[in-house]
Amino acid sequence: MDKTKEIGGIDLVKAIKAGKIFIYPTDTIYGIGCDASNKEAVNKIRELKKRDEKPLSVIAPSFDWIKENLIIDEGLDIKKYLPGQYTIILKKKDPFFLKWVSLSDSLGIRIPNHKFTRELQKSGVPFITTSVNLTGEPFARKVSEIKPELINKVDYIIKAADENKLSGKPSKLIINGEEILRR
Repeated sequence: MDKTKEIGGIDLVKAIKAGKIFIYPTDTIYGIGCDASNKEAVNKIRELKKRDEKPLSVIAPSFDWIKENLIIDEGLDIKKYLPGQYTIILKKKDPFFLKWVSLSDSLGIRIPNHKFTRELQKSGVPFITTSVNLTGEPFARKVSEIKPELINKVDYIIKAADENKLSGKPSKLIINGEEILRR
């Protein structure tokens, strides 16, 4: 079965809600993700990436969802950064909210400026966003750069028509309203 689909080539909302795992484009690099509220699917991504309990981030389904579930730092205009190539770290209103995504009292939020993001937001659920590489290995800007061992274990690969426009660098972090350089 060919897992590679164009954006719009599958019933994305149905697949997300069924717990499917995706490789997909963002505005920076290719990611791997699933419905963040599906603990089993999130744990499968951790296993695939050989990633420990380090926090994962989510693509927020809407600005309202962010306001309902997270504390926006006073004076922080999240619309200055989102949609865009940023991950904003915010405190959870309920420290147990999505604890299998982030054990801490904070959660990383993204809204990539990409067509795929706009389609997946129609599901209304938060969506895991993490680079589709094994921890510590290079980021993928093209499907051809993704290891076969990862490709073989996901349900769908959404190929970007604009792969050459992906920056190849991870999103920039905003913590306490300040841009933090990734190490």
